[in-house]
Amino acid sequence: MKRRGHRRTGAPTASLSGLAAPPCLHSVATSGSVSGADAASIWTRRRVLLLNSTFEPLTALPLRRAIVMLICGKADVVHDDPAGPIIHSATRSVPVPSVIRLRSYVRVPYRARIPLTRAALMHRDRHSCAYCGGKADTVDHVVPRSRGGDHSWENCVAACSTCNHRKADRLLAELGWTLRLVPTSPKGQHWRLLAVINDLDPVWMRYLGEGAA
Repeated sequence: MKRRGHRRTGAPTASLSGLAAPPCLHSVATSGSVSGADAASIWTRRRVLLLNSTFEPLTALPLRRAIVMLICGKADVVHDDPAGPIIHSATRSVPVPSVIRLRSYVRVPYRARIPLTRAALMHRDRHSCAYCGGKADTVDHVVPRSRGGDHSWENCVAACSTCNHRKADRLLAELGWTLRLVPTSPKGQHWRLLAVINDLDPVWMRYLGEGAA
């Protein structure tokens, strides 16, 4: 008689740089008053800021990968939420972290220019319209593309819908307008993180440098 195979169930195995998740992660669960739906949301939507050993911001990790690094001794918690849920494994309990730091230094490849994205541009201009100072909700080309302007840090600014509509495809000199700040390309490793994340955890701000304020 052939024995039927049994399929193992549990949390999917996480990995980081070839590192498999330890068996203890198979029994991970949240405690307290967290409902099943909220627990699933924590695993899928929560991001954790990863710092180099020098406290240089590197990237934002999914919560599961961050927990794997902590349990495997690759990183330490820098900041957690005391009022947040606790992640339980077979051997330990870990508060849900907001910021973790590598124990060993990782060399980051040098990249000369920060990619221009809407998220990073809004952070650079502090979500303020470059023309009137109001709340920005669009991106505008100072010299319109139809007038030869390029899509670059030096020619793009955050703008409110009203100013963007009024400006249309005209030059600032034709309107008698001036920019409140001269647009420039931001510098610093943390801007690579700002370029891809729209909603930042407020706790991260102190680790992202002046450009994130």
